[in-house]
Amino acid sequence: MVSTPTPASPPGARPPRWRRRAILVLAGLVIVPIVLVVLYTMLALRFAYSTGERAGYVQKFSRKGWVCKTWEGELAMVNLPGAMPEIFAFTVRDEAIATRLNATMGQRVALTYEQHRGVPTACFGETEYFVTDVKPLAP
Repeated sequence: MVSTPTPASPPGARPPRWRRRAILVLAGLVIVPIVLVVLYTMLALRFAYSTGERAGYVQKFSRKGWVCKTWEGELAMVNLPGAMPEIFAFTVRDEAIATRLNATMGQRVALTYEQHRGVPTACFGETEYFVTDVKPLAP
């Protein structure tokens, strides 16, 4: 019995239908979650949960992060002389604001901030409070 060889598919021929469908399903399982995470992150950073202003003395301010570098700081808010200060941890993502904040170290300042809840990674900052403006206050 002699077997006849099957002809090879010509170049440029379409792959079988099941293979195309498997590639589309696999691409959908990988690409759709990535797109959804990117959209969620953009929305979390675009819309502020709350905004406000806090006043006090910046007691700690440093640039942190292994890969994503952000400025992290602490504001000591003193209500009454001699009382324990309340600490407000914040993040600065803008270099211009970080420079202005470094220039006002040791002075009483007012920080304008936006709170962004649910940011999925610490790459954007260690806290959910992002400082958007710094104003030195009169002593």
